[in-house]
Amino acid sequence: MVREVDKDAIRRWRKRGFYSENALVKLLMKNGYHATRIPVSNPSLNPLPDVIARKNSHIYAFEVKNARYYAYFPKQQIEKLFRFLDELIPLEKQYKHPVVAAHLGKRWIFKEINWTDWEKDKISEKVRILKRDRGNFDLIKGS
Repeated sequence: MVREVDKDAIRRWRKRGFYSENALVKLLMKNGYHATRIPVSNPSLNPLPDVIARKNSHIYAFEVKNARYYAYFPKQQIEKLFRFLDELIPLEKQYKHPVVAAHLGKRWIFKEINWTDWEKDKISEKVRILKRDRGNFDLIKGS
């Protein structure tokens, strides 16, 4: 039996994710991207990102986390980004970008995951972004 407190905590947790995903879409659009949130309300095995964006001929698949000091991205979620781009986007790899995005308070940190790591099965069990980290993806330049 699920307690009412548990239900409220789950609702707050999901609302934070929804807020960050929408905030990212707005930020992307402000920086010249065409972007949309993929409204999947349950963690599924379908290869769908939280947010998909396009700028010029490049496609970006984002996995988004909302946290205070650090965010963890499990390997399974990162692999879903690659599967989405690989199976559903008919472009060369140089135009497809899997990106994890941590919304840490007012700060965003973006980290693009390398295709070679995925192809060689070298993605770690969890990718971690700390608030003090610097990302390797520049939202304004798109790389």
